[in-house]
Amino acid sequence: MGDFKELLVWKQAHRLALDIYRDTQQFPQEERYGLVAQMRRAALSVVSNIAEGSGRQSDREQSRFLRFARGSVHEVQCQLLISRDLGFLTSDKWLVLDGAVQEVSKMIHGLVSSLDC
Repeated sequence: MGDFKELLVWKQAHRLALDIYRDTQQFPQEERYGLVAQMRRAALSVVSNIAEGSGRQSDREQSRFLRFARGSVHEVQCQLLISRDLGFLTSDKWLVLDGAVQEVSKMIHGLVSSLDC
C-alpha cells in the first residue's frame, strides 16, 4: 500500500488522535488514568493500526489491521458519548469529534471493502 502518511484515512485518524489528546487535557484530574487514558489509547490504536496495516505484505493482512482500527474507532465513539453525558465535553465539541469519528469509520470501511474484493 505504500507510505501510510500518504493515506487520507491515516491523515484523518491522525488529526482525530491529536484532537482527542487536546480535548481530554481539560477532563477532571481523577479521570487521568481512567477515561482519558482509555480514550487516548483507543485513538492511538486507530491511527497505529492503519499505519501497521499499510506495511503488511498482503491485502488480507492489511484488511485485518484495518478491522482492528475500525473496532478502536467504535471504542472512541462510545467513550466520546460517555464523556459528553458526564459533562466532560460540550455538545458542540462532541459534535465535532463525533463527526470526525464517523468520517474515519466510513473511510476505514471503504478501504476494507476495496481490499476484500
